[in-house]
Amino acid sequence: MAIASLMGNALMLVLILLDPRLHRPMYFLLSQLSLMDLLLVCTIVPKMAADYLTCNKAISSTGCGLQIFVSLTMGGGEGFLLAAMSYDRYVAVCHPLRYTVLLSRRLCLQMTLASWFLGAADGLMQAAAVLSFAFCSAREIDHLFCEAPMLVRLACADTSVFEYVMYICCVLMLLVPLSLILTSYGLILAAVLQMRSNKARKKACATCSSHLSVVGLFFGAAIFIYMRPKSYRSANHDKVVSTFYTIFTPVLNPLIYSLRNSEVQEALKKWLGKCTNFRCQQT
Repeated sequence: MAIASLMGNALMLVLILLDPRLHRPMYFLLSQLSLMDLLLVCTIVPKMAADYLTCNKAISSTGCGLQIFVSLTMGGGEGFLLAAMSYDRYVAVCHPLRYTVLLSRRLCLQMTLASWFLGAADGLMQAAAVLSFAFCSAREIDHLFCEAPMLVRLACADTSVFEYVMYICCVLMLLVPLSLILTSYGLILAAVLQMRSNKARKKACATCSSHLSVVGLFFGAAIFIYMRPKSYRSANHDKVVSTFYTIFTPVLNPLIYSLRNSEVQEALKKWLGKCTNFRCQQT
């Protein structure tokens, strides 16, 4: 699954980079989503697989801090990136003639940099805070990789203040982009209901369906992990959901966008055709 994720997201990056038809804000944002998924898989899965194959289930403090930082950076950044993509869908459906004005390259770059910065700030703060605690003699993490909520359980000190702050940060990092996404799609829905043409309605729904699928996968898993009350948490459930968003979601994202997007399909066919012609010329 990890190899499929790496290949799928790397292929999306290559297609968006090489095909001039995909040099648009929507696909630039999609390339950043693929890059975040690549970094998340590369940080989490190799160590997880090595631990399973070698039975050496130890990790250094630096490695643990890196996993916390990267997972939170990619998670937080992806949430705001999905919000930026929802704005792109809103402009494409509601203001198609002003698309290049309302979503310029400069604004697209600013939204992307803001997503990376906000995710990195949250990841750095939580990783530094978690590793500053004194841990008890039992340092076995009942999880597949280092994640902030799991490490807090091992701390000897009183972590109630940090848990409260972490909960507030997670609420902000999840609910703020989710609110922006819901606002964008509320405006899109209002515009779709006013359309008289069934063809235009179907086109608008097709434009948004891929993004909505990714939003549901991402925010469903993130809310389950970080926003549940402590009394309802189960280590086994957390493992399943963490595996879902670190391995399965990065596999599904490129599939969702490639299978439902005719422009990506055409770029892939063009690229495969060039590769086939090159091989025939070599032989």
